[in-house]
Amino acid sequence: MTATPEVDDFTRPFWDAAAAGALLIRRCDDCGRAHHYPREFCPHCWSENVVWERASGRAVLHTWSVVHRNDLPPFGDRVPYTAAVVELAEGPRMMTEVVACAAADLAVGMRLVVAFRTGQDGVTVPVFRPA
Repeated sequence: MTATPEVDDFTRPFWDAAAAGALLIRRCDDCGRAHHYPREFCPHCWSENVVWERASGRAVLHTWSVVHRNDLPPFGDRVPYTAAVVELAEGPRMMTEVVACAAADLAVGMRLVVAFRTGQDGVTVPVFRPA
């Protein structure tokens, strides 16, 4: 069992964009609200009229936890790491990892910017670092 993302036809644009250094989110063309994780419908108004949109890559730290033990590959090789929830400039919150920052330097509201990490499986994931 691994905890790496599964790329399917629906999420492929997200993963392809990440591999190219861009963060995508979904936006509803009916109510105008952005959301993440990618869904085929709007979680706010239930419209299926949603499109991919390039996000700015800016975020603020909402909450975090330093993980010292994780037996699932590939995480066990990276402990300790900082699992986090960030609030994207576009509004949605996103689960991610904060990199390039000591845990003691983290603070709620800290400005972050997206970065990307490619795993051994070849999938590139968005992570965040201090702005």
